[in-house]
Amino acid sequence: MFQGKMKKQKRIQETQMNPFDFVSEEIVFAILDCLFDRKPFSLVSKTFYAIESRHRRTLKPFPRTTSDHHQLKRLLNRYPSVTHLDLSLCPRVTDSCLSHLSNSCLNSIDLSRSKLFTHVGLSNLVSKCANLVDIDLSNGVHLNDTAAAAVASCGSLERLCLSRCKALTDIGIGCIAVGCLKLRVLNLKWCLGVSDLGVALIGVKCKQIRSLDLSHLLITKKCLPSLLKLQYLEELVLEGCCGITDESLVSLKQGWMSLKTLNMSYCENVTHVGVSSLTSSAGCLQNLNLAYGPLVTLDLSESLQKLSKLQSIRLDGCHVTCSGLKGIGNWCVSLKELSLSKCTGVTDDGLSSIVTKHTELKKLDITCCRKITRTSIARITKSCVSLVSLKMESCTLVSSEAFVLIGQYCHFLQELDLTDNDVDDEGLKSVSRCSELSVLKLGICLNITDQGLIFIGNGCQKLIELDLYRSIGVTDKGISAVARGCTNLEMINISYCENITDSALISLSKCCKLNTLESRGCPLITSSGIKAIAVRCKQLAKLDIKKCLNVNDSGMIPLAHFSQNLRQMNLSYSSVTDVGLLYLASLGCLQSLTILHVDGLTPSGLAAALLGCGGLTKVKLQSLFRTSLPRLVLENLEARGCVFQWRDKVFQAELDPKCWKLQTQDIE
Repeated sequence: MFQGKMKKQKRIQETQMNPFDFVSEEIVFAILDCLFDRKPFSLVSKTFYAIESRHRRTLKPFPRTTSDHHQLKRLLNRYPSVTHLDLSLCPRVTDSCLSHLSNSCLNSIDLSRSKLFTHVGLSNLVSKCANLVDIDLSNGVHLNDTAAAAVASCGSLERLCLSRCKALTDIGIGCIAVGCLKLRVLNLKWCLGVSDLGVALIGVKCKQIRSLDLSHLLITKKCLPSLLKLQYLEELVLEGCCGITDESLVSLKQGWMSLKTLNMSYCENVTHVGVSSLTSSAGCLQNLNLAYGPLVTLDLSESLQKLSKLQSIRLDGCHVTCSGLKGIGNWCVSLKELSLSKCTGVTDDGLSSIVTKHTELKKLDITCCRKITRTSIARITKSCVSLVSLKMESCTLVSSEAFVLIGQYCHFLQELDLTDNDVDDEGLKSVSRCSELSVLKLGICLNITDQGLIFIGNGCQKLIELDLYRSIGVTDKGISAVARGCTNLEMINISYCENITDSALISLSKCCKLNTLESRGCPLITSSGIKAIAVRCKQLAKLDIKKCLNVNDSGMIPLAHFSQNLRQMNLSYSSVTDVGLLYLASLGCLQSLTILHVDGLTPSGLAAALLGCGGLTKVKLQSLFRTSLPRLVLENLEARGCVFQWRDKVFQAELDPKCWKLQTQDIE
């Protein structure tokens, strides 16, 4: 009888075969790539666990994983096929951790937030991971020439980012130039110890360079002839290089025949004379950035006309003349992108002369061009019907009826910034015809109401980002309409929309891809609304509940349990106490925390919570805690890589939103 029962169970097991046994691994891999969260997949069965282990190529561990090199080693053993290791969430990577990285498949590593390793760890890393082609050491203010020499032993390196490695000098850069001959991308932004000599060595040795960022270096014309030897150079960034002058550019006679992108923003000593010399020798240039640079005159526009392949130009912050803009309008080349953000001197006449000629424009930025009126908008919308991005924040002379033209003519818009404008519900009704819209910014638009948002919710179903900052006419009804129609919403800002309640957050919780919620200054929001977001929006990474006085500890409990991706949080002026903060300490991914004017906190409770948050990299606190917190606690956190910012700001009453236009953002 017993044997008969066993045979029967065996037959049942044979008939209940795993359907995935009949599916190839390639198909399972394709399914895995489409999953929102891979962890549940790997927990289904041993088979799925093994498949996910073999398939994963990118790994971004939480801070606690790298607090012990044994944990990191176990993690890498779990995923033997990882090619890209992102440790940017981990500020406590040590030499010991790097010495245990011996994955032969690893070809890319990001150490941009780690400050506890030295040249010893880097030397072990490059010796054990022979296939590394990409290393990011950004913000390594502790790294010196010895560390650069260790990196130089990685002969296969193709991409190296050393941004803000301020201790590096020409000696270290020389080692890299000699050792890393295959470099294609090099970033030396803010490496203030690097001068003409180091840059010249790069030009002489690294013949394969395609992209070079020299932003804010103290370089002069001495290094430029060496850079001309980079025959494959396609992108050069000279932002803020004040040592580059007209004389420097005049000396460039041969030119960069391969150069496609040039950034000379904030080069205050360059005029149209230098630009003219450059443009005559860079015939392949497609993208040019002269932001906060020379005066835009007819002479400048005529010199730029020589760039027959130019597609994009940024003139942000420059003073422009009407003749200069008309000169740009006379170019034979047809621009695809133009940015005049915060340019003084832009008028209807000058702007209209450009858009009527450059009808193939895809992106246009006229932020803070405060002299333009409806006339410009009419010209833009009727001439540039292929626009995908239009930014026109604070164009305060544009009348409300002009915004109707946007929806009538610009049907391909994907990004629209109408911050601080007089757009009303009729304008939004027209904008809702832009069915491709994914980013819409309506901050400080005091004339819009729920009715306008209902139009947006019904028409713009591809919307992923919505900014309603201080748009005080918006209530739960409008937010609900957006949440119902725009289910792929990822970011929303409802700060200082004082009529918003928990009902709006409950509606938004149905947008499961939501990762950013800014709701500061919404006094009617309570912990119930926060709970709804935490339970259903598992990808929540940024939460701002500053001045949400009715949010208390009960709202922190669901966040601690469900929001395992929460990295940035502002709790200022809320009703959270030590208890709620201790719940949040269980979030290993939490990196940035702002806690100002929270009466329910004590030094002991705050200290315990901060010590429990293993991944903190930045904490903003009231200055009174600087002396009341135990010194050992502060030293412990700083040793982990956490930076404290202390504030003395006293509580201030809210400004009337109608008078707020003098400010551009809410200050901490």
